[in-house]
Amino acid sequence: MAVPMVLSAMGFTATGITSSSIAAKMMSTAAIANGGGVAPGSLVATLQSLGATGLSGLTKFILGSTGSAIVAGIARFY
Repeated sequence: MAVPMVLSAMGFTATGITSSSIAAKMMSTAAIANGGGVAPGSLVATLQSLGATGLSGLTKFILGSTGSAIVAGIARFY
């Protein structure tokens, strides 16, 4: 559930990338590295797609399960 909020806070929104945000800086860096455009399938393109369309129920379940497993694994060491 936190993923959409994190994406939005980074600047990946349903209306596009927010100016002066982390997303804008990532997009600029990716475009410069790629000769002027953001490559399809790149991290920036994928995050923008997720920010624009949101996450499906299955994706939310997978991310939640993975995050929970990681936190449980880390918690064992403390």
